[in-house]
Amino acid sequence: MRFVIVQTFVVASALLAGASITVACEFVYISLDGENRIAVYSVDESSGELTAVANVKTPSPPGGLTSDPKNRFLYASLRRAGKLASFRINQDGGLTLINVVAAGADPAYVATDRTGRFLLTAYYVAAKVAVHQIGKDGSISEKPLQEIATDIKAHAIMMDASNRFAFVPHTGPNAIYQFRFDEKTGRLTPNVPLIVDTGANTGPRQLAFHPKLDVVFFDYEQACAIAAFNLNHKTGQLSFRERLSSVPDNFRETRSNARIEIHPSGKFVYVANRGHNSLAGYRIDSQSGNLTSLGQTPTEPTPRGFAIDPTGRFLYAAGQSSDRLAAFSISKKDGALYRFATYEVGKQPWWVHVIRIP
Repeated sequence: MRFVIVQTFVVASALLAGASITVACEFVYISLDGENRIAVYSVDESSGELTAVANVKTPSPPGGLTSDPKNRFLYASLRRAGKLASFRINQDGGLTLINVVAAGADPAYVATDRTGRFLLTAYYVAAKVAVHQIGKDGSISEKPLQEIATDIKAHAIMMDASNRFAFVPHTGPNAIYQFRFDEKTGRLTPNVPLIVDTGANTGPRQLAFHPKLDVVFFDYEQACAIAAFNLNHKTGQLSFRERLSSVPDNFRETRSNARIEIHPSGKFVYVANRGHNSLAGYRIDSQSGNLTSLGQTPTEPTPRGFAIDPTGRFLYAAGQSSDRLAAFSISKKDGALYRFATYEVGKQPWWVHVIRIP
């Protein structure tokens, strides 16, 4: 109680003195493919419970979502329209549209580089990757700085922690493309080798970098598996190390992976299983990076997207077929997921993005 009184006195004194007090808040953004909107929820940081705060209209159904490193702007792929949209993130979590630009057929994934000056996009149908410049006001350049043809079903693009290398998994040709990146110019150049062949019927879809180790994890859409690769931090080259299934061995029904997310601590990584309708968890050895399966946790039907909050205490998983969002707490001890709430969020939720501001 004494702490609360002192804290309140300090805040009140600062306000009287004219100081600006900024309170950190968490927000969850959910793209709704069945509607032209992004649903926004605030997070109760003690319980993880959500409260609806805004519904943001979009020009067409939104798909992938991302934000800049400082969480000032949010970017959305408008997959059906072949466009990209940028929004200013308001202090209350709401969004203000900045601009919309033409892109290409089916932009499946958007991500900024580590400086927040460039927006990188992978195109599922247009079979390419592109880089757009981001203005100081968060706007996306009308024309891309660069476009590079790759192959069909490019499903993600992400920068490594050094901001020098980018990787693009493709579910169609069972391949991961490797690029070098110049953060001064925003240009990509093919690495050597350009393509890492992951083998037949794998379908590398998305990826997650370990925060401390030179290890990258990919989910295999077709194989329903997680694969770990070593990352040479000098050359930016990947080398395969291990693969584990994400579903029980006796599960034979139609299934596919959708999303992969790593815990902020680097201790756990999770994969979404469509068909099996579960979240597969894995423990990551802190020294070797080796994986140990934690089994599967049931979730909403067709878990296309999910996200872990920045504190690592909560996970939110969208059910594309149920129009609901499942909320889980994450055990710090063993990474186990415990469901504590379910929310009706809107038609066909695809992407879940969680940020903390300021």
